[in-house]
This record gives sequence, structure tokens and C-alpha cells, in this order.
Amino acid sequence: MEPPSCQPPARAIADRLHSAAIHVLRRLRVEDKAIGLSGPRASALSVIVFRGPIAMGALAEAEQVRPPTITRLVASLERVGLVRRVNDRRDGRVQLVEATAAGKRLLSKGRARRVERLARGVARLSADDQRVLARASDLMDQALLVTFDGLAP
Repeated sequence: MEPPSCQPPARAIADRLHSAAIHVLRRLRVEDKAIGLSGPRASALSVIVFRGPIAMGALAEAEQVRPPTITRLVASLERVGLVRRVNDRRDGRVQLVEATAAGKRLLSKGRARRVERLARGVARLSADDQRVLARASDLMDQALLVTFDGLAP
């Protein structure tokens, strides 16, 4: 282990992780197109599957878009049978969006394609580098928990 004075500062590490994450996601997005989803549609469907049923306002907030944008995204996902609107059991005036079985299957298929593509690159690394990458993944998870105080981003 390097002495503390030789370690890169946390900001530099965070900058490199940020860049790497963006590059990985952009390159893997090709797999979403292969299953017929644009990046925004795949992202919205992912939030709906993993956090849903979800209110439109909460979905817009999670996706960092305005309500009219999320309304169009949801409508496009609805037209192809990937999501549906349902009434909130606690408050019938509120509509939620939930994934259909077809939406869950498609998202799972897309994730499997992205993971497989990334796994091919990881498999080319040495066993030692794969162990380092596995440890780095654990550390990234820990850093995110601390950063977001255990809340889902």
C-alpha cells in the first residue's frame, strides 16, 4: 500500500470513476438498441421495473426530466405493451406506472445482453486483474452507499 501522500486524491479517483462509468454505459447502450429500446426508454423502463409501481412525478424526478417528457416516454412504452397505468391502492386518485410481464422480460433480456458484452471484455483480463476489478466493484458500491446515505440514486 502506498503512503497516504502518494495516493491520488479522492477527487481525482472520483473523476476517473465518473468517466469510466459514462463510457461503459454509452458503449453498452448498443445492446438496448438491439432489443428495440432507445436509451431514455430503457432507462425509464428500468426505473419502473426496479422501483415500480411508481407515480409519474416520481418517475420524472428519477429520470431527471420534465413531466411532459415522462408522459411521452410512458405512452410510448404503453403502446408496445411494456408498461401499464394502475390506480394507487392507497389513493385511487393517483395513477402509478408498473411494468408488464413483457416489460420485465425485455428489460431482463437487455440487461443480460449488456452484461454478456461486458463479460467478454472482463474475460480478456488476467485472473489478478479480474480480482482487482471485482474488489473495485465492491468498493464502488460502498462509496455509493456512503455518498447517497443508503438511498437509491
